[in-house]
Amino acid sequence: MMRVVFWILLVVNAILFGLIRWGGLLVADEPRGAAQPALHEEQIRLQAESSSGASAVLPASSAVATEAGTPACLEWGEFSGSDLTKAAAALAPLQLGDKLSQRQVEHTIGYWVYIPPIADKNALNQKIAQLKARGVKEYFVVQEPGQWLNAISLGVFKTEETAQKFLDELHAKGVRSAQTGERATRIKAVTFSVIGVDEATAAKLASLQKDFAGSELKNVSCPLTR
Repeated sequence: MMRVVFWILLVVNAILFGLIRWGGLLVADEPRGAAQPALHEEQIRLQAESSSGASAVLPASSAVATEAGTPACLEWGEFSGSDLTKAAAALAPLQLGDKLSQRQVEHTIGYWVYIPPIADKNALNQKIAQLKARGVKEYFVVQEPGQWLNAISLGVFKTEETAQKFLDELHAKGVRSAQTGERATRIKAVTFSVIGVDEATAAKLASLQKDFAGSELKNVSCPLTR
């Protein structure tokens, strides 16, 4: 009888030892496996955010970074209207000569900031006087017959984001009647190309870029020369 009890206790001890030694791993397997899909899903989401961020425009200070003594080739744009005139004037003192060229681009869809049509001539003149009093110097009264006749165009932009930013600036000046919308039109703009400039000139261009909100200054591949 004592022999039977001995063997029973031995088997029970062996079972208890096994549970203590491996039972924790066996119990933990299922929760670990269940948690893995959530972790994997989070990793995929982070990769998507990183991919979208990689295409973002670099700040000017990073975009024009060049090695000392290595000529840089840059593009600066896009400009239209009065900004084009101002940018050309800002480049003139650099005396870039044949290192500077420009190319024209055209966009067929844009966004505009405008004041809705004002039928009454006196009211239209009063609105223009209000714009001038609030520091708005650039505007255009639409003369084309149709639904936009006598609307006041305050600016045309390539993207909705830049149009909204300009609208916010106008609202801050007290131009509350301005609004933004999509406008089917052809927008011609100019991009400047600067070839083979030194580090000092590249730094001057980066400094100029800061005075033109919305413009982009970036490195481009230099053309092959024979």
